[in-house]
Amino acid sequence: MTKAPEENTPFPQELIWLKRLVIILAGVMIAGFLVLIATLVIRLRESTPVFPETLSLPQGATPLSITRAADWIAVVTTENEILILSADGQSLLQTLKID
Repeated sequence: MTKAPEENTPFPQELIWLKRLVIILAGVMIAGFLVLIATLVIRLRESTPVFPETLSLPQGATPLSITRAADWIAVVTTENEILILSADGQSLLQTLKID
């Protein structure tokens, strides 16, 4: 007949080592997930560029897309032109024709 294992039998050393590795891996994964969430929160809190309420475009220009830089605004029109406006959107600085 087979003897039943005793209840106070110590775990083998390899099993203890494996248990420690699994706990460390779980801790590292949790820490990495928290760092990822913190990075997303910090990046999404950054302020978005503020656009003026109105843009002063030349007569007949229909905007297709608008891009904001630190000190100018670029407007791509349906007439294949890029209009560079001042940061307040009221004065035309440059016009580029796209062929």
